[in-house]
Amino acid sequence: MKRYILTGAPGAGKTAILRWLEVDGHTVVEEAATDVIALRQAQGEPEPWTKPSFLEAIVALQRQRQEKAPGDVQLYDRSPVCTHALATYLGHPVPPTLSREVERVQARQIYDRKVFFIENLGFVTPTDARRITYEESLRFERIHRDAYTSLGYECVPIAPGPLADRAAAITKHLCLSR
Repeated sequence: MKRYILTGAPGAGKTAILRWLEVDGHTVVEEAATDVIALRQAQGEPEPWTKPSFLEAIVALQRQRQEKAPGDVQLYDRSPVCTHALATYLGHPVPPTLSREVERVQARQIYDRKVFFIENLGFVTPTDARRITYEESLRFERIHRDAYTSLGYECVPIAPGPLADRAAAITKHLCLSR
């Protein structure tokens, strides 16, 4: 089984690329943080990322999705390494559950060592879950890249451009990896 990660700054286009790849028949595993935010906001918590339990909820949902995902080739919208980068960005201590999950995915080589790093588009469109300025997204992007490279992953840059071209760059790499 091959598992590939797409990561990058908020608003870089990961979800749009994944939708394209999904329509092309690839198995896609959704990002957990956005869903945790949406649920908690629906429960009346306007800024769930300020609570320590936020990171643990993301880790639990990521692992659940990873363990249930079908298919021989899977594309992930983020990973526990991204959640670790999020803890750093938010200034939260890394909970033991997150440390153990990063150790688990490293030890078991759950994900391919090449990570598709979706480069920013030069702007960020805010949403209820994405309340970040473009300048802050650049800082977050650096933290993500550092988190992956410090763990020995290779970040494969996916440059800004038309959606079809970005998806094709990933598809080409997937074909070469078989």
